[in-house]
Amino acid sequence: MKHDELFVHYQPLVSLRDGALVGAEALLRWRHGGAGLIEPAKFIPLAEETGLIVPLGEWVLSQACAQVKAWDEAGVPSLDIGVNLSGYQFQRGTIARTVRKALSRAAVEPNRLILEVTENFLMEEAADIAAALGTLKTLGVQLAIDDFGTGYASLSALRRLPFHTLKIDRSFVRNVNDDPDAAAIVKAIIAMAHNLGLTVVAEGVETPAQERFLKEAGCDEAQGFLYSPALSPEDFAQFLEAYAEKTHI
Repeated sequence: MKHDELFVHYQPLVSLRDGALVGAEALLRWRHGGAGLIEPAKFIPLAEETGLIVPLGEWVLSQACAQVKAWDEAGVPSLDIGVNLSGYQFQRGTIARTVRKALSRAAVEPNRLILEVTENFLMEEAADIAAALGTLKTLGVQLAIDDFGTGYASLSALRRLPFHTLKIDRSFVRNVNDDPDAAAIVKAIIAMAHNLGLTVVAEGVETPAQERFLKEAGCDEAQGFLYSPALSPEDFAQFLEAYAEKTHI
């Protein structure tokens, strides 16, 4: 952070109903001066162990909210933005204040922000997270459960906690066209989520065949390399222009 080596890329989120671009997920990257590009899987766990995930998370939230404001000022059709939260940010008990500060500084409406927590974290911290999520909901932000299918979230927890969105883990999406079990699981997740009033997002969509399956199964939204990898703000602006021309939306 001191050497300005961190940056945020944005992966587009697309509606499967009409093809409209509806948002993006903010993804943190680190370009080390000597080691080059370092993947989040290598440095995020270390940031969590050292407690540096707290200032890091605040910085990402600030960057994401500022990007929403920049898109608005550029006349881009309204886009929501997803930001991943770490369990350590909840443990400090200051997450609501951090979110409120980031939204206020950027003058962004709360409902434009989607805060994502993983299913595994949800189960590990089930006793403590309900109150924190409830506080965040009162701020007006959207809440998403990420990587669904990789943990053991109970149906009662999904019903009790104030989520708006469920994101199906890419490990299931990858195999929907050649693994009957994966296909059945994805269909079941979509049906269950809809019965609970949740929007469903498929992660890691890479092929037209996967997209067709998800559309037929009733999935709401998708992200993945089929549409675009995560992009810098500058490249995202070019993607927006090209996507609008391609889809006429």
